[in-house]
Amino acid sequence: QEDKLSVCSKLCYAIGGAPNQVATSATAFFLQIYLLDIAHITPFHASLVLFIGKVWGAVTDPVAGFFISKSKWTKIGRLMPWLVGCTPFTIVSYFFMWYLPPFVAGRVVWYLTFYCLFQALTTLFQVPYSALTMFLSSDQKERDSATAYRMTVEVLGTLIGAALHGQIVASAHASDHCAANLTVNAANSSSSLSNASNLAEPLGFQSHGVTAHHSAREVYMIAAGVIGGVYLFGTFILFIGVKERDDPYALNSDKAIPFFKGLRLTMKHGPYLKLTVSFLLISTAVQLEQSNFVLFCTHAANLHNHFQYLVVTILVSAAVSIPFWQWFLQKFGKKSAACGISWMIPFAVMLVTIPNLVLAYVVAFVSGLSIAASLLLPWSMLPDVVDHFRLLNPHAKGHETIFYSSYVFFTKMSAGIGLGISAASLEFAGYKTGMCRQTSIVILTLKILIGAVPAILIMIGLSVLLFYPITEKSRKETEVALELLRRSHPSTDNLSENKNTWL
Repeated sequence: QEDKLSVCSKLCYAIGGAPNQVATSATAFFLQIYLLDIAHITPFHASLVLFIGKVWGAVTDPVAGFFISKSKWTKIGRLMPWLVGCTPFTIVSYFFMWYLPPFVAGRVVWYLTFYCLFQALTTLFQVPYSALTMFLSSDQKERDSATAYRMTVEVLGTLIGAALHGQIVASAHASDHCAANLTVNAANSSSSLSNASNLAEPLGFQSHGVTAHHSAREVYMIAAGVIGGVYLFGTFILFIGVKERDDPYALNSDKAIPFFKGLRLTMKHGPYLKLTVSFLLISTAVQLEQSNFVLFCTHAANLHNHFQYLVVTILVSAAVSIPFWQWFLQKFGKKSAACGISWMIPFAVMLVTIPNLVLAYVVAFVSGLSIAASLLLPWSMLPDVVDHFRLLNPHAKGHETIFYSSYVFFTKMSAGIGLGISAASLEFAGYKTGMCRQTSIVILTLKILIGAVPAILIMIGLSVLLFYPITEKSRKETEVALELLRRSHPSTDNLSENKNTWL
């Protein structure tokens, strides 16, 4: 009975992860366009900020995993002190990441510093939070259920982040800024857009541009403050509503596995490698979609007045479909549910080739379904991989954090490379910061980044996942074997003869 989790505990655990998703969503959708059009940083420098920040966040994952694995048990748990302690610093770094400093020369250094700091601090939150799944219950169904709750609320958090941030800052990217020096009455946004076609001046240097510049700066700071408040709320709910168990898997005779030895064993574990390679490619595709979607709507599809509603459509679709995918993977298996990720490919290609408003909303809805599957599956499958490893290494404990930190490291590294290439591609294509109209080469580049590149990455990732060896049958056999192990405390020698069955 102690492995059973109440609905309240699952909800509190899920709410605890929402703030990170709120902030990450706002950053993914809006940081690139903020750096380009508000801070007036060149695409090359923006690519450096995005790439170095993601790589720095990735590098801190194994470092965080090392220190967290060395943590001692306290009155509030082993992982909970990290979650509570890093939250205030995360809020401060996030706010200053959206602050426009009065100087111009050092802005690149400013944003690079606070973006790297934010990435490092979110790592210190995300690694123990995701590993906490393994310390809620040893029952696979309860863990899967808690993961489904978590993914649903995290997608809602992504929705809240994009919707809140998008609605607050939408005025900073309205088309009438471009026509401010050509017409007094810019109520008709379509005429404003057509008048803007002859403009060749950046936003910040037009007539009335200074006022618009200050307004844009202020709305981004308001959005950052609101999301900072969400951080405080989510962490408080997590702290009061979740009980962390010391280690529901370990035997009394188990000893903590050394970090670097565990890392070597992790990198040699076949199921883990296949799962990681597959989903780092898929997550890179989703990251590319997120970071370039607003730019695509603004410059390539004439949907600048609808991008915030399209983003909301994507995320609402993802949130409401999480329960469906949870039912689907329980009914037909986790590998079978991966087919849903491929649904976004034909629709994304259609949006690129036929940028129609109605089609855009259809694409947004289907993309939400695919994104939901891509978010739920890896976090649902990773505990199965950890259980599989536990069976092969029955007298070692403390490896859960190593698995989770390594997984986040690879996904962040691949996303950082993808985002860096994305921003650098816009630089080479000739993207001009603050311009109301971009060249045809820039528009073509955005179409490739939205359509062709994510499609290729998803297809390769799903091809790798075909070789993932853990089936529904072997997963259940692993659960039974681990339960027998905990009850009878067999020696490693008695288990060694069974290892070949699981390789």
